[in-house]
Amino acid sequence: MSTAFICGKIIVPKKRTVGLEKMKIAVSVESTSDLSEELLKKYDVKVIPYEITLGDLTFKDGKYSTAEMFELVDKYKTLPKTTALNEFEYEEFFRGLLTEYEGVVHICLSSGITSSCGNAFKAAEKLENVCCVDSQSLSTGIGLLALYARELATEGLSPKEIAEKTQARAYKLQVSFVIERLDYLYKGGRCNSLQLFGANLLKLRPRIVLSDGKMKADKKYRGKMEFVVAKYCEDVLAEFNTPDLKRAFVTYTSATPEMVAAAKAALENAGFKEILETHAGGTIASHCGPNTLGILYVNDGEVKPQ
Repeated sequence: MSTAFICGKIIVPKKRTVGLEKMKIAVSVESTSDLSEELLKKYDVKVIPYEITLGDLTFKDGKYSTAEMFELVDKYKTLPKTTALNEFEYEEFFRGLLTEYEGVVHICLSSGITSSCGNAFKAAEKLENVCCVDSQSLSTGIGLLALYARELATEGLSPKEIAEKTQARAYKLQVSFVIERLDYLYKGGRCNSLQLFGANLLKLRPRIVLSDGKMKADKKYRGKMEFVVAKYCEDVLAEFNTPDLKRAFVTYTSATPEMVAAAKAALENAGFKEILETHAGGTIASHCGPNTLGILYVNDGEVKPQ
């Protein structure tokens, strides 16, 4: 379990009467949240991008589409490398937000995946009304927390209260994906050549889950991806069976219409009221490869009677 959320010194502006006027609070994430431009705008979520190096190219995450990233990986025969955001970059980012907002709640990529999270926490300690949350997650798992944080801000909660509630929900996220092919994981050193050969020979499709803030493979499926997706969703919904039915994501690097339809149908049948469809960004896509799809939701709903 990661370090709990952290906030800089909390100061309520003197111009505001507590309880009568809401603080104007920024909610921010890194570019690995995989929220679409439409959702970022709708929920007023700010983004600090990672810098990516691929071959002789260096660019900000988001410059290239997922399809373009696949083309670059094929061209350079290597995976992109990301450099952790440093404390100074976060401090400058937060200071910029504080020129427009009275407080900031920033939701970080899992501390089990990157040192960026710790750097964000250090920067927040130096500033007033800035709080950080360790998402224990990636992709639209972070996105789920960001939308929740924005809803809390709209209700008038303080940065500290929002961070506390959002951190508590981070440990309730269900974040997983099913992967069609292992060659991208092999290029990234996450499986060996024997595993790659065996998986290709048997047409195995591994499930990747986030557990204690880190990625691990647990189940393996076989067959065409639309059938694999249907079985994967069935398994996830059976295992993580107390969902908050307000919202779920279907997030993928690329996918056939049949794959997306299978995932949406499973979530609709489970009773989710809002199902959001997004593409995984360049960093995640280039490590998982084409036809990787996941369903993501918060698993802290009501326990169903036996």
